[in-house]
Amino acid sequence: MIIDIPSTTTEQINKKLVEVRETGGAVTLGRVLTLVVCTRDSENAEDVIDAANEASREHPCRVIVVARGDRSAATRLDAQIRVGGDAGASEVVVLRLHGELADHESSVVVPFLLPDTPVVAWWPDKSPPFPAQDPVGRLAIRRITDATGAPDPLSTIKSRLQSYSPGDTDLAWSRITYWRALLTSALDQPPYERIVSATVSGIPEEPAVDMIAGWLASRIDGPVHREAGKLKVVLQRENSSVTLSRPQTGKTATLSRSGAPDSLVSLARRETRDCLAEELRRLDPDEIYHAALAGLTKVTYE
Repeated sequence: MIIDIPSTTTEQINKKLVEVRETGGAVTLGRVLTLVVCTRDSENAEDVIDAANEASREHPCRVIVVARGDRSAATRLDAQIRVGGDAGASEVVVLRLHGELADHESSVVVPFLLPDTPVVAWWPDKSPPFPAQDPVGRLAIRRITDATGAPDPLSTIKSRLQSYSPGDTDLAWSRITYWRALLTSALDQPPYERIVSATVSGIPEEPAVDMIAGWLASRIDGPVHREAGKLKVVLQRENSSVTLSRPQTGKTATLSRSGAPDSLVSLARRETRDCLAEELRRLDPDEIYHAALAGLTKVTYE
């Protein structure tokens, strides 16, 4: 069910939420967190809501989507409430801010935060330079950004180190979870030799590839090189090598190890909803992510 409430106030929206719960049976009991989504791209708001809805099936929550409208328009708050089949396992409150209200996201969000539940903030497109210092970011114990759609993904993901505060993460990091797991598993097989160097290649505009390089640089003593080219990771050991490669748009990767036959493994690109669901599983600081950001400073680019 979708309920539109144009030209409204936060008080009226809250009254409607109570009415919906009382008449329709929708309840907030069991919600484990509040997810605040700050988007500046109204055209892609539906994709963002769909991703949040899918993630909510694993993490029942209240989703508050804040979309900035035209700053030159008259000050106005338009709202939409979604429950039931249109909201996954959550209840969705969409707030569209127009005029001067567009610069006061946190003030509009506060009345809708669930009591005694953690707050997670997600910027699916343009994120603030310092998420933890952003007014909405200050409300959250976990802050999720995404460098993938930035105009300059490499500079954006590199800037995450300077702006890092415990609780920060980026979806470019969760996109490589399976890559990290497969490479770690391959290295657990004999021969147990030290990695002397690593080469990571992929399209230059993909920050997830840079995160693989940063993660490796934080874990090995040898040099790590980042190149443009086919999507591939090569780990050079003292007398052997491990290579994991996949077509850019493919779903199956090839794992090659010296002295062993090649293996085909499932490794499709992860959807935003899956990455978001993974990040919502933990509300504590991700120290390995922080180490990977620091590792990026050691990566050489060719």
